[in-house]
Amino acid sequence: MSDSNIHHQRISIIITGVAILGGIIVIRLFMLQVIDSKEYRDRAERQYVTPSNSVFDRGSIYFTSKDGTTVAAATIQDGFKAAINPSQITNPDQLYTAINAVVPVVQSDVLASIAKKNDPYEEIAKHLTQQQADALTTQKIPGLTLYRDKWRYYPGGALAAKAVGFVSYKNDNTLVGSYGLEQYYNDVLSRNGSQFYVNFFAEIFANIQSSVFKNTTATGDIVTSIEPSVQAQLEQTVADIKTKWSSESVGGIVMDPYTGEIIAMAQVPTFDLNNYGAEKDNGVYSNPFVQNVYEMGSIVKPLIMAAALENNVVTPQTTYNDAGSVVIGGKTIYNFDKRGRGPGTSMQDVLNQSLNTGMIYVEQHMGKALFKDYLLNKYKLGQKTGVDLPGEVNGLVSGLNGDNDVNYSNAAFGQGIATTPINIVRGFTSLANGGYLVTPHLVTAIDQEDGTIKKIDYPKSGPLLKPETLKTIDGMLVHVVDDGYHRGIKNYTVAAKTGTAQIAKPNGGGYYNDRNLHSMIGFFPATNPKYVLYLYDYYPKNILYSIQTLGDPFFNMVQFLTNYYNIPPDR
Repeated sequence: MSDSNIHHQRISIIITGVAILGGIIVIRLFMLQVIDSKEYRDRAERQYVTPSNSVFDRGSIYFTSKDGTTVAAATIQDGFKAAINPSQITNPDQLYTAINAVVPVVQSDVLASIAKKNDPYEEIAKHLTQQQADALTTQKIPGLTLYRDKWRYYPGGALAAKAVGFVSYKNDNTLVGSYGLEQYYNDVLSRNGSQFYVNFFAEIFANIQSSVFKNTTATGDIVTSIEPSVQAQLEQTVADIKTKWSSESVGGIVMDPYTGEIIAMAQVPTFDLNNYGAEKDNGVYSNPFVQNVYEMGSIVKPLIMAAALENNVVTPQTTYNDAGSVVIGGKTIYNFDKRGRGPGTSMQDVLNQSLNTGMIYVEQHMGKALFKDYLLNKYKLGQKTGVDLPGEVNGLVSGLNGDNDVNYSNAAFGQGIATTPINIVRGFTSLANGGYLVTPHLVTAIDQEDGTIKKIDYPKSGPLLKPETLKTIDGMLVHVVDDGYHRGIKNYTVAAKTGTAQIAKPNGGGYYNDRNLHSMIGFFPATNPKYVLYLYDYYPKNILYSIQTLGDPFFNMVQFLTNYYNIPPDR
């Protein structure tokens, strides 16, 4: 072999060796920075590995401000937790004093943990800040160890608590979503710890995430339509109502009538998401908008009147003789004040003055089949809406399955049938959006872990009503506000209706004489609706009518929304 060939062979060997070594280095770096990066990052962030060898992780929930920016509603907080090895604690009082000086703890709980000498790991304080952890670490207490920790944190505290929900432990000691969006979207928000961290180095490898470690799950963050400032204003509004009238519960909702996006959803009593365990009654966690049914009263009347207009049963000018009461099946049914308005009472008067006898007139002229078809099949008052919240229930409308005249007459003014608040909001919204039944919802998109954004489409059905019918009923509801309530907002048309319904006794025992559900629902501007607003007030004390308890709050909220969103006036 010539010297030249030997030289070239040596060079080839050296190049091959360098290439192999480079490949090994690249593979090792890839393993460290991509495959095992999460483990090494967790080790670096903790002084010691926790006994569970895991750190909590979960997707975030975001509100959306009116300018489109997102605001965290639920996220992950970084900090520390303190744990002890009881067998190494020589001075329990000293330990308690040191801990309590930094973060308040219950002495009996600390001493009980110290007494467990056979347990090498007892947590005695959680959710510590860096400053608190440093303060404890500098004391060098034997047997006390600080660990890096993460936990669920809700920056808004009680803001939209019943819509957001919280994270709690199941019986198998795993953290899962409970109530609200945390529960409904638990599979999206949960993290199983198997996702790979891809950093700058991984980007060297083309399409590494999609081609090698493609995430086939739909995990990610969820983005809601809740506007935080509107939510805060609505929460203050319902809280003030409850305080003023000593009500059992009060709620409200603001919704986009065309998309079904819920801009705000508030109920009181409520709770602090960061301290939900302080509540003694678990019932406070439930969401009455989807989990409770009520007889809605007179806010059902516009839906029935619209159906009658649609089928040419009546016009706004149709009149009847209002005697103040009517006998149906041997039962006398009265107007709310038991007064008659006499002959020549128009359908506009029926809505303006919320006359039960007038609605019975409408129901009788519609006929049972048409009446039932609109309430149950078109407005779907007995069905679930499909809202993205857990535990939604069906309405109670079985009274319309038979042929009982009294049941139909009562249903004509919103008694004897019960729906969820979200259901009646959806039905009423069809009067504002061109006659469509939309799907109310909170989440608009999922910001997935693979970097893509999944927009969520929700179904709608209809139209249920013709444009001329909608123009007529909307005009009638504007007259209700202007001429019936003598209220409204300067430069804006508001189409609205109140309802005062008797509350049924449990187990079919009739109705309470002194307990009512007050409600008010409407949309604005009536000529080009931007929002539907609904308020309810359950069992206010020592007051009769909903316009008295909800009139001012309703129109103040309308004024806030028109100003906040700079909605152009329509008159």
